[in-house]
Amino acid sequence: METSSVPSLHIATCRCGQLQAQCEGDPVRVSVCHCLACQKRSGSAFATQARWPDDKVRVTGMSKTWVRTADSGNRATYRFCPECGSTLAYVVEGWPGVTAIPLGAFVDPQFHAPRHSVYEHRKHGWVAILGEDVEHSSVPSPIRRPGQTL
Repeated sequence: METSSVPSLHIATCRCGQLQAQCEGDPVRVSVCHCLACQKRSGSAFATQARWPDDKVRVTGMSKTWVRTADSGNRATYRFCPECGSTLAYVVEGWPGVTAIPLGAFVDPQFHAPRHSVYEHRKHGWVAILGEDVEHSSVPSPIRRPGQTL
């Protein structure tokens, strides 16, 4: 997919539309997660999400939060709509300054393909995340921002 076909402002909504997120520019990471928590959250065999720096995400509308300990041991805080129950955004304390938005919440289906597939030891045997540039791992790798070295 050409970069020009992906909008510079990404809009995500809950199912009822009451809770919205506006994400500016390109995400710093698009990934697939196979952890059991993401499977339960998404109701699917895996979850896909895009992450932006916090200052590039604006969430509007009423939300509730739910906090749990992720498979990584870090606390994750989920923001969801109190009306329809959709998770619209979440943050993980191990990745400070970054907000994740589930890909299924975006209004425009044109999106960058995932470059990371994590918690693959929890992946269902019939699932294959393909692509020559996809990083496969059992645990998430750190998010690298442009120009940052780890």
